[in-house]
Amino acid sequence: MNQEELRQAVEQAVERAPVVDIHTHLYPPNFGGLCLWGIDELVTYHYLIAELFRSNRAISPEQFWTRSKQQQADTIWEALFVGNTPLSEAARGVVRVMTALGLDPHAAALADARKFFASQNLESHIDNVMRIAGVTGIVMTNDPFNPAEAAIWKRERPANPRFHAALRMDPLLNSAESLFSTVTEARNFVDEWIDRMQPLYMAASLPAEFAYPDETLRTKILREVVMPVGLKHNLPFAMMIGVVRQVNPRLRDAGDSSGRADVRAVERIAADFPENRFLVTMLSRENQHELCVVSRKFANIMPFGCWWFLNNPSIVAEITAERLEMLGSSFIPQHSDARILEQIIYKWAHSRRVIAAGLYEQYKQLSLDGWPLRQEQIERDIRRMFSGNFEEWIGKRLAAEARS
Repeated sequence: MNQEELRQAVEQAVERAPVVDIHTHLYPPNFGGLCLWGIDELVTYHYLIAELFRSNRAISPEQFWTRSKQQQADTIWEALFVGNTPLSEAARGVVRVMTALGLDPHAAALADARKFFASQNLESHIDNVMRIAGVTGIVMTNDPFNPAEAAIWKRERPANPRFHAALRMDPLLNSAESLFSTVTEARNFVDEWIDRMQPLYMAASLPAEFAYPDETLRTKILREVVMPVGLKHNLPFAMMIGVVRQVNPRLRDAGDSSGRADVRAVERIAADFPENRFLVTMLSRENQHELCVVSRKFANIMPFGCWWFLNNPSIVAEITAERLEMLGSSFIPQHSDARILEQIIYKWAHSRRVIAAGLYEQYKQLSLDGWPLRQEQIERDIRRMFSGNFEEWIGKRLAAEARS
């Protein structure tokens, strides 16, 4: 291939690749109020709430929270989309979603968008959104410590087979005091929920100050509960490290931040538990090179995604290039972390574009070094990165056929 043929081959392969979205906060319709979708949810996404108070300082958080969901959405729409150009990634994402669904992002109000979503059959709408995004499987975040969600799981399983469970363990690992009287009781609890959910992996969001090993309860639970249970059920453990909670409590969910973590904690866990498999993502940009280095040393670590505040095109480009240069195709380049269904449209459209550019650059350099590339090689690599690596890591086949 010449360089233009190569560029087209990479872009087309990335565009067609089926995606398993390995970490989201999405749920199927039978999960009731946990299933978030529609224009009011999109516009009141917590990223946009934080932006609102930068653009409109006349309204306080306390005033904002007294308003209904529709009133909140109208306030944000007026401030960020009517009174300003939607340049931020989160705001531009709403524009992409509306355009993809045939809605007018230049509208002065949200009335027509509300009518559109009110007319949708939710199951059919999910099918359409997943088709547009090229997503064939969605991995949820499932918290058995949340009474509302636990009640749903005790009654039924997800009705949509493309939604897969991930067992979230944050309260177990981040509580100052033990939630159980004995290690056996804790293991039995996790065993019970694994049997009920049939998760693809276990997971926890860990703070920037996360350390291992140390004398904390967290280390004890990791050693005596999470690692042995993971081996017993052959489940990877996903560590999402670097969150700093509630630096501005007035913003509620929009008030969390990020901090640099110590990658040596990941290194020590991988060394102490070589038979366990780990999915790892870190929230600080400064941790990304260190994570690549550690992943080169421990084959039981799978870096994944550009999480939360890193999910911006400029940073995704940088992290993807770094991983390609250091890890080849042996990583998972992205996940959406979507909280509202329609977000997967823009998050995957934007990510595909950036990842394709990074892959093209790496393939171009490889061809200049003397390696002639074939279409089937490119498609093989891209399928691995968008679904195959994750499927191999969890030991299950999930992805459907490529997009037409």
